[in-house]
Amino acid sequence: MSICAAGTGRFLEVMAHALEVPIEEIGGLALNSNKPSAISSTCTVFAESEVISLFARGTSKHDIAAGIHKSIARRVAGMAKRIGVAPLLVFCGGVAKNIAVKKFLEEELGYEIVIPDHPQLTGAIGAALIAQEHNGN
Repeated sequence: MSICAAGTGRFLEVMAHALEVPIEEIGGLALNSNKPSAISSTCTVFAESEVISLFARGTSKHDIAAGIHKSIARRVAGMAKRIGVAPLLVFCGGVAKNIAVKKFLEEELGYEIVIPDHPQLTGAIGAALIAQEHNGN
């Protein structure tokens, strides 16, 4: 069974840009929060507007980043719970390299999730294996 959170990587890219931080640093930034901000919108455009507004009001980048990650974790965990995921859960794709998404998703689900060594490559590797199987090699 698999579940897709398509667009989450792009969502994080837009939020990192709004916070003026490199995408590779947004997860670590979120883990240094003392008071995560509430980000209510799941729409990238509206969430970006919320982030810009919070930033303009002087909310710390750490707290905004944590709010962004908690929002993602709530959304993905909600989808996962609806289809009945349970441990052993493997988190694949490029977003799995974001340490804050993993941490907050584990908190939402209530158990540890597993990330392969190169999560951004798992889809391509799987597609290659299927193609190989279909070609009889």
